[in-house]
Amino acid sequence: MKKAIVVGASSGIGKQLAIILADKGYKVGITGRRDQLLLNLQATKPESFIVSCFDVSHVDEVPLQLQKLADKLGGLDLLVLSSGTGKINPALNTVFEQQTNAVNVAGFTAVADWAFNFFEQQCHGHFAAITSVAAIRGNRQAPAYGASKAYQVNYLEALRQKATKTKLPVYVTDIRPGFVDTPMAQAENMFWVAPVGKAAEQILKALENRRDVVYITKRWRVVAFLFRMVPGFLFKRM
Repeated sequence: MKKAIVVGASSGIGKQLAIILADKGYKVGITGRRDQLLLNLQATKPESFIVSCFDVSHVDEVPLQLQKLADKLGGLDLLVLSSGTGKINPALNTVFEQQTNAVNVAGFTAVADWAFNFFEQQCHGHFAAITSVAAIRGNRQAPAYGASKAYQVNYLEALRQKATKTKLPVYVTDIRPGFVDTPMAQAENMFWVAPVGKAAEQILKALENRRDVVYITKRWRVVAFLFRMVPGFLFKRM
């Protein structure tokens, strides 16, 4: 039986992905801040889920909590980081910006470092993280969200480079969703909004194929390309 951890499994993409992995025969460690939601998920398939409730922004706790969960699972083949936050913040309230950074930068880094070191030490494994199409350019409505996702994209690229240098079967996947029908989707004038089930199925396929980078859904690759092509002098007026 393969073993996986989904960080941020209490709702949204993380929850749906945990369900699919369990249905595929994985033993799944599920984490998040909201313990009751995790326990509700565990109750649907007690033999498949192990619960660990913690907050990734408490970075000193992250390595210990993940190691304890991996030990309970009896090993680890895959870790998916789906924990993230962001808020529409046109007033530039620094409290909201720093909350986003605490989870999406500090928390992300703590999980990513632990996962990579764990897999490198055991000589195999797969780390994947949910980033965002928002990483492509800055966004005046949510500056910290886009910037923190850009940080994640670059960090994952660095880890893929490190993994290649080790010549070990250690894989790193960057999952870049567009709009998915979850509570995190807060933007105005949303389009191409994917059902969370469809998004999770495409993510699983990408993980099975050990993709480096995948857009969810696939058509968002076109949007990402067009975003990159907009000249700076035009983009700043958007």
